[in-house]
Amino acid sequence: MKKVLFTSYDGLTDNLGQSQVIPYICGLAQKGYAMSVLSCEKKEALLRNKAKVQAQLNSYNIEWKYVEYTRNPPVISTLWDLIRMYTVGCSMFRSTNFNLIHSRTIISAVMGFKLKEKFKTRFVFDMRGFWADERAESGLWNLSNPVFKLIYLFFKKKERKFLNEADYVICLTQKAKTTIHSWKDIPRQPVPIEVIPCCADLELFSDKGIDTKLLPQLRQKLGLTEREFVLCYLGSLGTWYMLDEMLDFFKCLIEKLPSAKFLFITGDDKEIVIKKSVAKGIPVESLIITPANREQVPTYLALANWGIFFIQPVFSKSGSSPTKQGEIMGMGLPLICNAGVGDVDAIVADTHSGYVLKDFSTQTYYAAVEKIMSGRLDKGEIRRGAYKYYSLEKGIEQFEIVYSKCIPD
Repeated sequence: MKKVLFTSYDGLTDNLGQSQVIPYICGLAQKGYAMSVLSCEKKEALLRNKAKVQAQLNSYNIEWKYVEYTRNPPVISTLWDLIRMYTVGCSMFRSTNFNLIHSRTIISAVMGFKLKEKFKTRFVFDMRGFWADERAESGLWNLSNPVFKLIYLFFKKKERKFLNEADYVICLTQKAKTTIHSWKDIPRQPVPIEVIPCCADLELFSDKGIDTKLLPQLRQKLGLTEREFVLCYLGSLGTWYMLDEMLDFFKCLIEKLPSAKFLFITGDDKEIVIKKSVAKGIPVESLIITPANREQVPTYLALANWGIFFIQPVFSKSGSSPTKQGEIMGMGLPLICNAGVGDVDAIVADTHSGYVLKDFSTQTYYAAVEKIMSGRLDKGEIRRGAYKYYSLEKGIEQFEIVYSKCIPD
């Protein structure tokens, strides 16, 4: 049996780990790979979800080792985490002669590549996106600060090294693949790359995932009628998501549809949304802001007519695949989104799943509102588009193809 060590700096007990790591490794275990996982877990999430995650992994005979995430001090804490992960990884290698290391994100790859060099095994660099550029463009790393500049250059150098020396590379978008293949400072071009976007559980995010008993209760609880138009945003409202611009769009929408509601399915602080809305003259009664656990999200999405997300169209986001896009499309909901983010615009155009805004002007917003009001997009076609691009089963098959190319028979 082919043995794989999957390393992740994201915890399996985090929401991201449960949606974007566990389904893949369980699927690969079903395909006949002996999967082991080494992760870095946040204490709070570990206490909350360890038993559930452990039971799920046990059912697929997946070995799981982890270290606890260290929060402070910055940089040094990350280095300490990687040293401890490397120590555990060495111990895992001494008991299991792995055929392949699959490292998810560049932080994990720093440690994973050291294991590859020490134990002379195959290596997959699952880079996800342009991580160092994300840190810089978000302002988390101010490159005018020499310390952050040094850290940025360190990770960009590692990025090039892994792209040049990994047996295979995985990225999230065709745009990222094209960009990487244009880089002249990587000797072994074209780098072998498989594009695997952030897939969605399209069994959960479907009509099957809707709790038909809960749905009318939610309508009553949230003060909604079936006649009201509902625009929906799903997920956190952090660094990259353009809340101000989404609210500006909604303000244009309610000028045409005064009874429309803006539903935010998020665990973030609702006061941030309310404060910004009031400043823009948006009635608070037009807003519905509520958290939902993963299993409830399809039912909440079923309340909506359209989904929306605006993401900053900067270089690093060319390598991003918003998980929410596949989940919203899985529900058959059309989307309003912006160009310049990964393959979002190309996928929307190919699947006829919504409208892509070229800029954030009021004129463009009004034009999109007119399109929303003038016609309905086909729910079945949108859902078929979700399967074309975001099927979890397809993603697992693509990972299996990469593994088969890296591990000789």
